[in-house]
Amino acid sequence: MIEEGEEDNFCHKRIFHYVLKAVKQFIDLVNQIGSCSVRKNVSHTTAIKFLYARKFDVPRAVSLYEQHEQIRLKECLYNIDPDVEPLRSELETGKFTILSARDSSGAAIALFTANKHSPLCVTHTTTLQGIVYQLDVALQNTETQKAGLVFIYDMSGSKYSNFDYDLSQKILTLLKGGYPARLKKVLIVTAPLWFKAPFKILRLFVREKLRERVFTVSVPTLSLHVPRQALPRYLGGTLEIDHSTWLLHCYKSMTNREDELLANIGHQPSSNNLQTGTIITTNNTTITTATTTPVSTDFVGSGDQGVIDGAVVAETNDNNLPDTTAPLSEFWSENPPSSASSGFSDDDSLAGAEGDPKTIEQIVQMVKERGRQGLFKEYADIRSRAPEGTFIHAKMRNNLTKNRYTDVLCYDHSRVVLSQDTEDLSDYINANFVDGYKQKNAYISTQGPLPKTSHDFWRMIWEQHCLVIVMTTRVLERGRVKCGQYWEPAEESSSEFGHFHVRTISIESNEDYTVASLEIKNFKTEEIRNVSHWQFTSWPDYGVPSSALAMLNFLQKVRDKQAQMVKSLGDTWAGHPRGPPIVVHCSAGIGRTGTFITLDICISRLEDVGTADIRGTVEKIRSQRAYSIQMPDQYVFCHLALIEYALSRGMLQSVDLEGFDDRDDDSDLI
Repeated sequence: MIEEGEEDNFCHKRIFHYVLKAVKQFIDLVNQIGSCSVRKNVSHTTAIKFLYARKFDVPRAVSLYEQHEQIRLKECLYNIDPDVEPLRSELETGKFTILSARDSSGAAIALFTANKHSPLCVTHTTTLQGIVYQLDVALQNTETQKAGLVFIYDMSGSKYSNFDYDLSQKILTLLKGGYPARLKKVLIVTAPLWFKAPFKILRLFVREKLRERVFTVSVPTLSLHVPRQALPRYLGGTLEIDHSTWLLHCYKSMTNREDELLANIGHQPSSNNLQTGTIITTNNTTITTATTTPVSTDFVGSGDQGVIDGAVVAETNDNNLPDTTAPLSEFWSENPPSSASSGFSDDDSLAGAEGDPKTIEQIVQMVKERGRQGLFKEYADIRSRAPEGTFIHAKMRNNLTKNRYTDVLCYDHSRVVLSQDTEDLSDYINANFVDGYKQKNAYISTQGPLPKTSHDFWRMIWEQHCLVIVMTTRVLERGRVKCGQYWEPAEESSSEFGHFHVRTISIESNEDYTVASLEIKNFKTEEIRNVSHWQFTSWPDYGVPSSALAMLNFLQKVRDKQAQMVKSLGDTWAGHPRGPPIVVHCSAGIGRTGTFITLDICISRLEDVGTADIRGTVEKIRSQRAYSIQMPDQYVFCHLALIEYALSRGMLQSVDLEGFDDRDDDSDLI
């Protein structure tokens, strides 16, 4: 019987043998093909880099190597000398740099700042040399080899004169399949309107699999992809960029860069032996081959280095080694790329998070058994729980006056963070992201804007790329102002809020709701976008609607409009299929807003898998937007509305709720 320690050692040796044979096969295949490379030999370290980039699938790694060499030759990316002009000046611009921090998965972060690029003043070759020179240094780190690369293309403050289509295509071509580092994400920050057309074409040059990893994001949403501590301050983070120190590190590392040194040297170690000091890392196992020479710490990177006792080349025997023609997938673990607009997977959303899902028949039975008072008690239990977060930003002195109600604050952990505006250094707005069904950050729950926060409201709409606004209150109710007039209620009228011009193009009035088509112009960027504004007007001053059908019809039309507008974005939207967050507000942003969102989530789940859990959904929403579902009647309404929806869709033939208490009409919904 094999002991646990012996079994681990056996597995480590097996991995080592796989890697060793893959390296040998890679070098042999490259030599047989007769690459066009100026290199006369391929080192084992080079082989490891390309094998890592293709998960040790030897044929794919060789194909990557061939394309890489062709690009280097075509673009003159060999024998790069950082001391020679114009490359020296190009490097000092800082337009391209590798950040000193990593993303949450350990990937290195490369940043290209578009407004620092002047196409008329520098050649493609010089710019590409500067990029490859720095990428080569970054890739000396084994953590980067393993975790890959995140590429941020920052278009903030850039003009059309800064954009170089051909260069962008060359960079994408290099990164998508001609460089030995796995490209985890491409984040295009603050893409201007004129970028829409070239972006559609550029996406055609990217493999379909990689296309899912290309995101157009605003500065505030960038932190959903990369931790704030890993982002520079002007991109909403806390990191200080020290490009000069990075360049010094690059220069010092030249002595360790075998690819440059060996480009025209004929002598190489025998392909039968791994280069002294080679470090191989697979999953959590790090294998160091027999070595008598110290290994450069720049190459090794951080982390403990494990050594397999006796796992030296002399032990290996090709006749006893496993076949490595198949990828080394059984030893490889990697989180799949996200398809959500926010950079999160469906597993992070409300889907499946509810604690007690029930079929619609079971929900009917539960409602009948508990009655109104029973649901009231259930709601009281939910409401009695203390908030699950802090309100530090909402309570800051400068932010207190931005809250419509002093007792309705927004959580820190889920709040919508605005970009740092030059006119207002605060990034605060009383708004929270709320997850939907199989969609992270599907909604933004927010209060009805105050006159002084209307500019912040439109900043949020713009920065989050929102397409649809749902308003579930009137501006005035029972003589009280419930919400500021942040848009013009008459056609062809307009208002200005900060640097946004909001024009009402058309208004469609219905019995239960009003739809306004709005045009938003950003004076700073000269961009124009369209937003659809949906105001539900049939919610009575007191209580809840007597029938849910009007609300259910309204909800469906909102969903249809969101889907239509997302479709019109075409390839410019690379996020979740359901699109950017839908903004939902009433007066405080918790009562009617929470009711609307709860119904939307429960209906989506009921349609998808045939079950729903209203209580679990409400509890989850309240963990993201404090105090959501403000009154017991709203909680009851969610149950009755879901049943009414099921009846209208033929999921139920009939419902008998005899004995269910009459509704009390003494609650004031904010």
